[in-house]
Amino acid sequence: MKLKGFIFDLDGTLINSLPVVRTSFSRTLLKFSGREYSEKELSSLFGPSEEGIFKKLFPDSWQESLQFYLDEYDRLHVNYADPFPGIVDALNLLQERKIKLALVSGKGAGSMEISLKHSGLKHFFEVIITGSEHQASKPEHIRKILKHWNYTPDEVAYVGDIAYDVQAAKEVGILSISALWAETVQVNKVLAMNPAYTFDSVESFIDWIKNNIL
Repeated sequence: MKLKGFIFDLDGTLINSLPVVRTSFSRTLLKFSGREYSEKELSSLFGPSEEGIFKKLFPDSWQESLQFYLDEYDRLHVNYADPFPGIVDALNLLQERKIKLALVSGKGAGSMEISLKHSGLKHFFEVIITGSEHQASKPEHIRKILKHWNYTPDEVAYVGDIAYDVQAAKEVGILSISALWAETVQVNKVLAMNPAYTFDSVESFIDWIKNNIL
C-alpha cells in the first residue's frame, strides 16, 4: 500500500480524553448557565471548537467561560494523560517507515495544547490543525494538509473514532480508518459509514501497519 501520510484525530483516537471533554463542559455549563445539560444536549453542541460553542452560548462572558473550561480541562487531564497503550509504538513505526504525520481535530487551540502537553505526543506531528469556531470543518482542514504535503488523496489516510471522521475522509477521497478501541466509541454509528478499515485494538492497527505500510 503506497501511503505516504497519516492524519489523526486526537480525542478517542490517540488519547482517552473524551471523559475529560464531557466533564469539563458539564461543569462549565453548570457554572455559567445555572443548570445541568443532559448528555443529548451536550452532544448537540459539538462541531464548532470550544471558542465557538461558548461564544454562541455566553456571548457576554465567552472568554471567562472558555478560560474556566480550559482550567478544568487541564486539571482533569492529569488522570487521562497517557496515550492509549501502543499508540506511541504505532506512531514510531509509521515514522520509521518515513510516513508523514499530522493532526486534524475539532478541538480548539487551547485544549489541543493542553492535551499535547499531558500526552507528550506533539513531537510526532509535522502539522497540527485545530477546529473552526463556526462549524465542523475536517474536510477543509484535511485538504490543507494534502496541499501542504503536495500529496494526492490516494496517498493519505485519516484515522478517527467517530462517524464524522469517516464522512470527512470520504468527502476528500482519502483512506478512512476507524479506531474502535476507546470505550467511548459509538461502534454502530461508525460502522454504518462503511470505513475502509476498522480496528478494535491498537495492537491490530500496528499489525496492519507492519503488513501493509512498506
